[in-house]
Amino acid sequence: MTQIKQYFSARTAVALVIANMVGTGVFTSLGYQLVGIQSAGVILLLWALGGVIALCGALSYAELGAALPRSGGEYHFLGQIYHPAAGFISGLISVSVGFSAPTAMAAITAATYLRAVWPDAPVTWIALALVWSVAFVHMHNREGSSRLQQTFTLLKVALILVFAIAAFVWVEPAQPVDWGLGLSDVDLIGSGAFAVALIYVTYAYTGWNAATYLISEIEAPEQRLPRILIIGTAVVALLYLLLHIMFLTVAPMQAYVGKIEVGYVAAEYAFGGSGSVIVGIMLAVLLVSTVSAMLLAGPRALQVIGQDIPAFRFLAQTRASGVPHLAVLLQTALTTVMIITASFESILLFSGAVLALNSTMTVLGVWVLRRRQPDLPRPFRMPWYPLPMLIYAAISIWTLVHLLMIRPEEAGMAILLIVLGGIVYWLSNKVGRET
Repeated sequence: MTQIKQYFSARTAVALVIANMVGTGVFTSLGYQLVGIQSAGVILLLWALGGVIALCGALSYAELGAALPRSGGEYHFLGQIYHPAAGFISGLISVSVGFSAPTAMAAITAATYLRAVWPDAPVTWIALALVWSVAFVHMHNREGSSRLQQTFTLLKVALILVFAIAAFVWVEPAQPVDWGLGLSDVDLIGSGAFAVALIYVTYAYTGWNAATYLISEIEAPEQRLPRILIIGTAVVALLYLLLHIMFLTVAPMQAYVGKIEVGYVAAEYAFGGSGSVIVGIMLAVLLVSTVSAMLLAGPRALQVIGQDIPAFRFLAQTRASGVPHLAVLLQTALTTVMIITASFESILLFSGAVLALNSTMTVLGVWVLRRRQPDLPRPFRMPWYPLPMLIYAAISIWTLVHLLMIRPEEAGMAILLIVLGGIVYWLSNKVGRET
């Protein structure tokens, strides 16, 4: 008789964190950032600052996850700390823009890279085929999910390192890059353009919290979760810095401005036409692990919602292996809709804004929980408290304020989603009481 695997290993959880983070953002954001910022030093500062913010968030979530060890991510944390309605709204945000939107963008980006290689390639159909193929694996058992996730994440990290190092070696001549910060750059750092660019960066770092969505499926999460979050986030921060040093070294800034396929542009300058074809295929392949990670973590939030709210009980159904197959199916369907209908840049800014608000409320929950339940066992306590929490919250709020002033449409969409979540929560509770 085949033994059903009860837990995901720590290695799979770290792979999940890395794969969730390294997706479309790092290979698409630079083109948008360079529209308003033409300084290599400021660009590198943005990505270094993003790494610090993500680590601060990871330390905060590590404390919450060790103290409140249950799957569901922000849905569980906010529901326990503030109110079940806050948890539900957060869960709706996580499932829609937190996972479905990035999954759609990862699939679209992979297909776009393939189209850069084969101009006649149908982007929408390739993206849909990728999403549904990965979903099929995740609907069955944890063993298949673990193998897929670990294999493609390891391949992703290896391909990024090979790509970056080979580009440094092959490029001739290298671009004359000034990595310093002048007086004009200092002024730029406090500007709205910097704040909006930081939204792109924080979006690219989104995913450092991925392991919290399946805490219940990690053995001894109180001890292992902090290490999983910190290691995964630190590895990605180093990869991002390496990639952007390479991008700005191999091609002139103007070549990237407004472009989505940043990696393909860098490959053309570094390797020429034939080399860029290989790299285009490579970049498409490495996004498979991102699609996989999103479709692995996201449905766990839906599953926990189904366990708690009678109107959504069907989402809690699992196979004999414990996999929430209907939740996987629903998220795949949402992703399909976004692939067919979405605008890439609007999703990027809208998602970044609403996820920043979501995670900021969760990070501040560390302080709320310490005040309300000081005697709650905390196997892991955030070092240097409350500094990491304050750094994360202050920078996130600053970027959100600037986004509200500069891009009110995307900010309005974020507010609309929150209001919609409140309405759905009220209706679902009403249905639950009547049944």
